[in-house]
Formats: sequence, C-alpha cells, structure tokens
Amino acid sequence: MTKLSVNINKFATIRNSRGSNNPNLIQVAKDAERFGAQGITVHPRPDERHIRYRDVYELKEIITTEFNIEGNPREEKFVKLVLDNKPTQVTLVPDATGQLTSNHGWDTIKHQAFLKDIIAEFKSAGIRVSIFVDPDLKMVEAAASTGTDRIELYTEAYAQNFQHNKTSAIKPYQDASILAKELGIGLNAGHDLDLNNLRYFAQNVTDLQEVSIGHALVCDCLYLGMENTIQRYLYQLKA
Repeated sequence: MTKLSVNINKFATIRNSRGSNNPNLIQVAKDAERFGAQGITVHPRPDERHIRYRDVYELKEIITTEFNIEGNPREEKFVKLVLDNKPTQVTLVPDATGQLTSNHGWDTIKHQAFLKDIIAEFKSAGIRVSIFVDPDLKMVEAAASTGTDRIELYTEAYAQNFQHNKTSAIKPYQDASILAKELGIGLNAGHDLDLNNLRYFAQNVTDLQEVSIGHALVCDCLYLGMENTIQRYLYQLKA
C-alpha cells in the first residue's frame, strides 16, 4: 500500500497568523499519526512563514512514523537542519527564495553535479533522499545518475487536467513510473493530490511508495474533521 505522509505546513500557517501556539504542531503531528498517517512532512522556508526551523527539532523528538523534510539544499541553513535532525527522508526541491509554493522539478541534467554532491552528503548521514522532478523521461533518467534513492513526481499538471481527460493526464506519470522502476529508483508523488483525484492516480501509477499531501488535506479537515479526513485519504490509497 502507498504510504500517506501528511504535510503540516498549513497548520503552522494558521498558528503563525495569531502569534501563539494554537494549533500546537506537536499535537497535530501526534494526532495525524494516531489517526493513521504513515509519515509527517514539513517544508521549512527561509522566511519561516509556516514551519519554523525550531519546529523541526521539536517534531523530530516525537514523530514515531517517517519524518520527511522538504526544501532547497542550496540553502546552508536547510542542509544543517537536515543533518542535525537526520529524518527518515529528505526531499530536495528547487524552490526560489520567497516562492509561494513548489511549481517545478529539478533540471537533473543541468544540476547533475550539484545533486550528486549533496545527495552523497545526505546519504552518508544515513538519510534517504528523494528529489522533486517533473514527469519528463529525460529528467527521470538523469535523476537516476545522481544517486538519489527516490524521485517525487510533481503532480500539479495531473491535478489540473484530471477533470478534462484523466487518461491523458495520467499518461506522463505512468511512463515516468515505469522508467523509474527500470532504473531502480523509488517513486513518491505530491502536489494538488486530493480526495477527487488520488484514487485514480494510485491505481494507475505503478509502484507508488508514498504521497505527500498538505493543502487539500488541511482544507478537508475544516469540513470533515482531522481523523475522518485522514481515514478518507488512506481509503483512496487502499484501492
């Protein structure tokens, strides 16, 4: 079964909006795991507009499932954060400073040398590495040469086209997943996956190991409650 990692960034955004500790991220992470989540994801950014760097140290102490830290490894502070906490997985994302949200994968050809070096550093510390890529076969193939353990397919294009033609929307991801398997690298996915499109994606993309879901899941929590929402997402992945 594909694992569900809950991205708790948006809970931190709500907390920060009032300058207090409500909601308490430690309790959020504990509850997400208690309700069935198989991982917790955070994506700290330099401006700390949601996840703060100190949050990561505190979360590391209490998470009992898989801990996934996302971010841009060109930022020295991020690299130190990851090496200090040694999460289960680090997901490397090529975000620009101040970027609202992730919107593209790595050019694994252009940045091959850099990725090789930083991936080797993380792996030598015993951390599983995943890199964010578009469903472009050239980028997937080059990703395999970096030494990464996994890739995370950027799924916004799938989500945008799902309602119009789900067959054509899924095709690039199916091709990328087949190639990833042939190349011996694991497969994650994330961005704009939700209760409407997740089941079809999980059913039709082979060997999908993990999805990381935050924004849509938190929005659903407002209407459905956290426990019910997580259970519904897990149900989509069982089919």
